[in-house]
Amino acid sequence: MSEFTLGLGDRVRDRITGLRGIVVARTDWLNFCNRYTVQPERLKDGKPIQSSVFDEGDLVVVKKAAFTGRVAKVAPARRYTGGPPTCGADPIR
Repeated sequence: MSEFTLGLGDRVRDRITGLRGIVVARTDWLNFCNRYTVQPERLKDGKPIQSSVFDEGDLVVVKKAAFTGRVAKVAPARRYTGGPPTCGADPIR
């Protein structure tokens, strides 16, 4: 597997389309191709623009670590294990 050259939160620009945004996800493919999901920072008609995925070589860093804010953490959903309930009936079932 190859190393990622772009970091999560970097502001980038696509060389082909000119789209600018923040790197929100990275994926590592079996063919050693790193791909990045970029979320545009601007709105269109008051709504967020859909994120797009680009190959590593298509992106240019505009600003390293442009987004360093905290992202809300979501609590994991409880899983029913099939065991006896600890206190009363299992509310998930």
